[in-house]
Amino acid sequence: QVRLVESGGGLVQPGGSLRLSCAASGLNFRLFAMDWYRQTPGKERELVATITSGGLSNYADFVKGRFTISRDNVRNTVRLQMESLKADDTAVYYCHVRERRDFWGRGTQVTVSS
Repeated sequence: QVRLVESGGGLVQPGGSLRLSCAASGLNFRLFAMDWYRQTPGKERELVATITSGGLSNYADFVKGRFTISRDNVRNTVRLQMESLKADDTAVYYCHVRERRDFWGRGTQVTVSS
């Protein structure tokens, strides 16, 4: 069974940084694209960043130039480095993989506030 466990969220001031991690198990990690999504109350979950099995990355316009997605195929981990955080980045961040079906982690809360 695929399992995704996010960590690294927390409270940070505007302009600050955080690094999220997602530990994956139960799949041949290196073969799958991995995604980070985020969701705020009352809104649909939105795609933040994707990294392919080959390491190519793609970002939503609202995080381009500020967030960096990376993967470690030895540790079966995908990370999201977030810089220049804004209040609008406040959300629960979820790790996602589609391995025959969609799998999600439980999410990690990121709060950007002074």
